[in-house]
Amino acid sequence: MKDQPHLHIVRVDVDPVHEDAFNHWYDHVHVPDLLGCPGWLSARRYVALDGGPKYVAVYEIAGLWVYDTPEFHRVKGFREFEPHVLNFVRLQLQPLS
Repeated sequence: MKDQPHLHIVRVDVDPVHEDAFNHWYDHVHVPDLLGCPGWLSARRYVALDGGPKYVAVYEIAGLWVYDTPEFHRVKGFREFEPHVLNFVRLQLQPLS
């Protein structure tokens, strides 16, 4: 488990007035910033077909240590969109075997 990648999943809703700008920022700034941090291996975004929160980002990470790097601390968070993000849910998963 220690040497296998983990998953980091983020789910959010966004104020509809800011959705287009948020999605552009997320795809073109936030995801590249995170993937530039040590241990952030891949990212993929989804939209929930039912239920919510609406937007889902699934990241493969090298381990829980990725949250303790200076690079991650510089880019984490929703920046100017923080007031417009609702229903934030984070899920961290480790492999069973």
